[in-house]
Amino acid sequence: MENLIKDIDILPVEDAVASDFKTTQTESTGKSKKLYIESYGCAMNFSDSEIVASIMKDNGFDTTSDFYEADVIFLNTCSIREKAELTVRKRLTVFNKAKRKRPEITIGVLGCMAERLKEKLLEEEKAVDLVVGPDAYRDLPNLINIAEDGQKAVNTFLSREETYADIAPVRLNSNGVSAFISIMRGCDNMCSFCVVPFTRGRERSRDPFSIVKEAQELVNLGYKEVTLLGQNVDSYKWSQDENNKARLNKKEDETAEVINFANLLEMVAQVSPILRVRFSTSHPKDITDDVLHTIKKYENICKYIHLPVQSGNSRVLELMNRTYDRDWYLERVAKIREILGEECGISSDMITGFCSETEPEHQDTLTLMDLVKYDFSYMFYYSERPGTLAAKKYTDDIPLEVKKRRLAEVISKQSEIAFERNKLDLGKEQVILLEGTSKKSQEELKGRNSANKVVIVPSGNYSKGDYLKVRITNCTPATLFGEVLEVNPAHI
Repeated sequence: MENLIKDIDILPVEDAVASDFKTTQTESTGKSKKLYIESYGCAMNFSDSEIVASIMKDNGFDTTSDFYEADVIFLNTCSIREKAELTVRKRLTVFNKAKRKRPEITIGVLGCMAERLKEKLLEEEKAVDLVVGPDAYRDLPNLINIAEDGQKAVNTFLSREETYADIAPVRLNSNGVSAFISIMRGCDNMCSFCVVPFTRGRERSRDPFSIVKEAQELVNLGYKEVTLLGQNVDSYKWSQDENNKARLNKKEDETAEVINFANLLEMVAQVSPILRVRFSTSHPKDITDDVLHTIKKYENICKYIHLPVQSGNSRVLELMNRTYDRDWYLERVAKIREILGEECGISSDMITGFCSETEPEHQDTLTLMDLVKYDFSYMFYYSERPGTLAAKKYTDDIPLEVKKRRLAEVISKQSEIAFERNKLDLGKEQVILLEGTSKKSQEELKGRNSANKVVIVPSGNYSKGDYLKVRITNCTPATLFGEVLEVNPAHI
């Protein structure tokens, strides 16, 4: 169980799509310099790295997967957990050795860790030449010039307007099938355990027309799935200013139209009937019935919602400043099941051992899991982050061994529930979007169904990006297995 805890607790809170880190792929178009990026943490960070790559490409850089041949090395960092920051520091020691052999290499730390530590990072890590926050990526070419002149360069200005809406991302590590589209930046929720509002700034929503345009361009390139990204997608809200009225065919004397997340979801779903649409992350206090009805209305909007609960106890939720209680959360889950049916996938984030959490309160999380029956979850023990409201107001008073024991119980419970949920799929016919070869066997292919579950099928004369109608024949707690019935069926 200890190894399982190590694997799971690297995943970031408030995000359903994550891994330890991702690196750039090599793209050689004859440009004079090479860029290497490692991205840590959440899907938003991976999306940001695609924006960074685009900015750098326009300024004379190709990408490389080998940092030894790079002229510039970037680490796009996460500050959600202490472990993520420690991992970045370890990687910097590796890059420092490369820099001793090639002093001309420029090494930069980007993202949330850069925003949190700012100039302190330059003092602590001698290999670091520049530090850039999430809202300052347009300034990278200028900052690199400063660093190449031998000076340390910093820009951690947090913007109230920046959304990078006009930048076409360079798709890094792309499978050519699925892509992220960032629809908003920042966060106005002040969850007491979370550093994101301090590292990514205030919430602002991106122009919906640029989002739809990006989705259409991805369809034109052959992509079959997009995931709309935001710290809290349900609070997406955009209204046009005076310059945008003509685009919405508004008269000067009419009230400005407001586009909410349900409206945006519909706009993206209408781009193409063969484009699957996902989104992450939803906040329980904001997800509306309108959003649920929009999901139901469109076949190509996936029946899957990541709805982080964090704790099953109302007192702990209040300490976390989640602004909902246990009953509110369960009502939202009940509404999801009512409108979208039992087959709709629901996942969550959970934190064990938050400040002052008692044993009965921990048990409330386990009983809530029994009631909701999550398909999968991202599970962590509490890690105090400097600068957060919890660090300022509460004592981190739960012993580490208790945190880990409670986490192990949550993981065990989730494994049981996930297996129970997957067994319900046995014998059912589902449509999966084929992503490529299975990691475990070249003789098998993998795809995902609408509920975001991985489905493994035998290899055949299929192509990445095909929709496959399958019958589920077997399962584990984490994976479904199926047989192929039809290629590219009429309904996805």
